[in-house]
Amino acid sequence: MLSENIKAIRKSKGLSQEELAAQMHVVRQTISKWEQGLSVPDSDLLVSLSEALETPVSILLGETIPETPTDSLQELSEKLAVLNLQLAKKKDTRRKALHWLLISLCVLLVTVFIVLLQLNSPYLAWDYHDPERAITGTAFRIFEWLFIRSSPLLLIGAMIGVFLTRKKA
Repeated sequence: MLSENIKAIRKSKGLSQEELAAQMHVVRQTISKWEQGLSVPDSDLLVSLSEALETPVSILLGETIPETPTDSLQELSEKLAVLNLQLAKKKDTRRKALHWLLISLCVLLVTVFIVLLQLNSPYLAWDYHDPERAITGTAFRIFEWLFIRSSPLLLIGAMIGVFLTRKKA
């Protein structure tokens, strides 16, 4: 009875013999001998065992505890199907978010480009002898220079991303 109860409770707690032995500061072979009925723990170790298994000593010494049946193959496949469905939904949500983010980036790039065209580089007519105008004009010119050179690549990349993240029918 004791040997069967130790094994059944250990398995129900999801512990291996090594893990239980480490908790009790004994070697794995000791746990194995207890479970095979080749030896029994002394009173101190029995108390330690009950604490490690979070089970009263009376239950360890009491009647046989039936082993909990393992999940059937059907139950496992149903659980896996649910997990796969959840992962698919999560992946689809991420794809949609990325898709709309890339569309927004395309719209933003085109809008900034149109605004820059409408402004027709007004900073070229500024008087750069005024320090405030010189700093602002230089910063604006650097932004425009970087934007004009990088925006086509960003726009092409974003459009490819929109194409790749579209919902496939």
